[in-house]
Amino acid sequence: MKPVIAISLGDFNGIGPEIALKCHDIIKQSCTPLYFTNYEMIQKAARLLNMHIPNDFEIEYVKGDFPIKPGKVSKKSGVFSFRAFQKAVEFTNSGICEALVTLPIHKEAWMKANIPYKGHTDYMRKRFKKEAIMMLGCPKLFVALFTEHIPLKKVPSCIEKKRLAQFLIDFYREAAPNKPVAVLGLNPHAGDGGALGDEEKVIKKAIDKANKAVKKEIFFGPVVPDVAFTPNFRKNLTHIVAMYHDQGLAPLKALYFDESINVSLNLPILRTSVDHGTAFDIAYKNQANTQSYLNAVQYAISHL
Repeated sequence: MKPVIAISLGDFNGIGPEIALKCHDIIKQSCTPLYFTNYEMIQKAARLLNMHIPNDFEIEYVKGDFPIKPGKVSKKSGVFSFRAFQKAVEFTNSGICEALVTLPIHKEAWMKANIPYKGHTDYMRKRFKKEAIMMLGCPKLFVALFTEHIPLKKVPSCIEKKRLAQFLIDFYREAAPNKPVAVLGLNPHAGDGGALGDEEKVIKKAIDKANKAVKKEIFFGPVVPDVAFTPNFRKNLTHIVAMYHDQGLAPLKALYFDESINVSLNLPILRTSVDHGTAFDIAYKNQANTQSYLNAVQYAISHL
């Protein structure tokens, strides 16, 4: 029997509905997708895209009815995308669905709708009272983020031995890497022995503590950040831990943008997502790349 996968379509003013409609006939070969929306909204999207809604496009009703405005930030679209995601989380947590795959929401739309979360991961972290871990990438290379959606100036104060060590321990248990994991330094040249910053001393202590806890020398570093993503360095790696968002994701997306996915680790449910945003600039132009979505669905199925 095929697994039932919850699909949250994201912001309807973006490319989520297009991707879902384009890929339905592909993903239904390996799972039973359950789409969290309503017929009125998906019909509006299909008409704008000049696409057909498949007869077996199974929908779980989510309240909402508003005009789709391609490429526009909308409070109503923000509310609708949050309701759909929230219901999909509960269906997955209750066991009705076996995993959750999300298409992109727009953070500003959530903010306009007074939704008090910065995104999917932030909501799940608070919903489950668990320190969810964001891991992005593809089988060639996954990058886990120690800090995520916070201002850059706040990152140094977050680097504490106990907190980082626990992050590494949780990451090891969830991701189960088979190869050594590079932990990046914070500063240029990983601090150059303290000449450019001393956060690396804390990072090293956290690495040592984590390795001792898991009884394996799996983590190494702090690694010089501008070296970590070079071909020669990463040829023997499958996982990297970055200290902050752009440190890890800027080079990752330069390498593997179209194929990368987002995986939420350390949660009671399995959730994957595309590794791109709402792409308002191409919304409803039938130009959306579907590879990240297909990879996210396949990852979820293969990890059940």
